[in-house]
Amino acid sequence: MIGITKLYCGTATPGDALRYGRESAKMPAHLLQYSHDKKPIVVWNMSRRCNLKCVHCYADSENKAYDGELTTQEAKEMIEDLAEFKAPVLLFSGGEPLMNENIFELATLARERGIRPVISTNGTLITPKMAKKIREVDFGYVGISLDGIGDINDKFRGMKGAFEAAMRGFRNCVEVGQKVGLRLTMTRRNCNDLNAIFDFIEEEQIPRACFYHLVYTGRGSDMQQDDLTHEESRKAVDLIIDRTMDFHRRGLEKDILTVDNHCDGPYLYMRMLKEKSERAGEVMQLLRWNGGNSSGIGIACVDNLGNVHADQFSWDYSFGNVRERKFSEIWMDTSNPIMAGLKDRKSLLKGRCAQTNCKWIDVCNGNFRARAKAVYDDIWAQEPACYLTDEEIAKG
Repeated sequence: MIGITKLYCGTATPGDALRYGRESAKMPAHLLQYSHDKKPIVVWNMSRRCNLKCVHCYADSENKAYDGELTTQEAKEMIEDLAEFKAPVLLFSGGEPLMNENIFELATLARERGIRPVISTNGTLITPKMAKKIREVDFGYVGISLDGIGDINDKFRGMKGAFEAAMRGFRNCVEVGQKVGLRLTMTRRNCNDLNAIFDFIEEEQIPRACFYHLVYTGRGSDMQQDDLTHEESRKAVDLIIDRTMDFHRRGLEKDILTVDNHCDGPYLYMRMLKEKSERAGEVMQLLRWNGGNSSGIGIACVDNLGNVHADQFSWDYSFGNVRERKFSEIWMDTSNPIMAGLKDRKSLLKGRCAQTNCKWIDVCNGNFRARAKAVYDDIWAQEPACYLTDEEIAKG
């Protein structure tokens, strides 16, 4: 994640992270990415079942029962292990996690054990009663996916009325004081809607928004032709930066982030240099502490069957299953060459991403390996979605 508000608008500084010794156990959630001892935020696809059928779903979910999913008891055992391992956040995802009646019991256990529970949802099931229950259980955050305004979102979601239902979900969360945010995946189908999305964020008093770059996995594997070109990506990121600063200048407290393309960090830094920002040096320090892509390090995924993956987009490869070994043991086992490589990958990267070719390696960490695997069938190949030019990455 690249915190545009934190970095460009200066709402976080190196001093904020140093105040907590950059220790993840002590740091508040909004600064975890700058810790020096990253423990993974765990995305748990607690159920694959979903009431929608989104065109870019990495889990390829449908509205049906899936055999072999973790039982409630197995989930509790996993949460106990995550607590002992000091995992800071457990993200309940799916499918649609609010279709699972055990979510509140399991989230309460996570909270009691010192893990911050958060939800990734399509928002269509968040009635006033559901929003109140979410607030009572004390979820730290609810991220609602929205991929455009009106019909654009409905086409993404595969259901007429999905936009209106999600809008009610946002409003119901805001009404009960539940922290809620918007999650949007940028493609050619919706990039012209970005200004309207920012207007929506303001009008609906949504405090947080994450703009995701497309990853070619699940049903998203068939959407490479819908991904933004490199030039379109640059324009989209510039618009996000501009609108974020507009919020900041007008005193609107919004936390805006981009996700899953870590060349956004160097791009932001280079823009600040061109603008002769006095804070560019601080931003570079924070970007180095952030460390770039964190798959296999600071982000993990446990799918609905209990398989452990480097991130939620890498279901094609599992390091083990929590039914057979504890997550903590699987995650720290570097006898697996892929796990070892992800944790120390710089010498393995190829092409433009090779450490001999790119000067931003310490800032982006080779970017998103799932996209390289999808395009080149090589997890260490160059990142196809890096939109920086050869001149911008050149050493020397």
